[in-house]
Amino acid sequence: MKKSLLKGSLFTIGASLWWGVIGVLYFKFVSFASALELSIHRAIWTAVLLLFTTHYYSKWNELKKIIIKKTNIFIFFFTGLLISINWFTWLYAVQTNNLLDGALGYYIFPILSVFFGFIFLKEELNRNQAISIGLVIFALIYFLLKLGEVPWIGITVALTFSLYNLIRKKIKVSSDIGLLVETLLISPLAIGLFIFLINNDSNIFSINNPRQSFYLFWAGLMTLVPLFWYTKGFKIIGIGPASMIFFLTPTAQFVLGLFYYNEPLIFDEIISFVFIWIAVVIYLNELRKE
Repeated sequence: MKKSLLKGSLFTIGASLWWGVIGVLYFKFVSFASALELSIHRAIWTAVLLLFTTHYYSKWNELKKIIIKKTNIFIFFFTGLLISINWFTWLYAVQTNNLLDGALGYYIFPILSVFFGFIFLKEELNRNQAISIGLVIFALIYFLLKLGEVPWIGITVALTFSLYNLIRKKIKVSSDIGLLVETLLISPLAIGLFIFLINNDSNIFSINNPRQSFYLFWAGLMTLVPLFWYTKGFKIIGIGPASMIFFLTPTAQFVLGLFYYNEPLIFDEIISFVFIWIAVVIYLNELRKE
């Protein structure tokens, strides 16, 4: 039992740190391509790699059961749009030295998911969960009043990912097959956008840039490795511990943004983060009780 718990924890920790460290370093490295082009490659190459893994793990029957229902196609197209917007927004944050705002989004998304569960799924909300939601709302209002701007990057990241998880609950499917359907449905749109970039001479990926094109291909692998690790760890240790470990992701992004990339952090932003961190601690304490 202890051995399986350790194994599951290591997978989940590895995935969280991959998202928080390796993913950041990679997407910073390939910032010679625009956030739009990176989002395009992330979708297309993820779909290609998932076709290989689906064949390797013999999951074609599961895929067939999902795609034969028209309502599933509609739902997955919508969730595909949500995850694409999420990817684009976070990549834009990385490229424009707003990694702290991206971290903000991933700090508040689990708490926002609890709120959405209460609103849309009629899930129970206890006092501590209500307090954590209230603290997040207060932090965002404080941010708006003191800085005179809405932290739109963090809100977009949190909102799209929370809605994504909420809607995906409607369909029982493994993470990889679900993402495969989403990326396959989004790929025609991604290819269309790539043609648009080519027509405007704004693309990096081409036969004229073999080395840079090779680097961009790895966007798919950067997406899939942590997904498979986190899914494997999640199945072993359960939703509570996995959700707690996930907070390593925004924490690593925050540390990288502040100390490695020297992103500015003023006093009023610190105050907002403190309220959010208190909300996270309360949220984690509730997870611990489950």
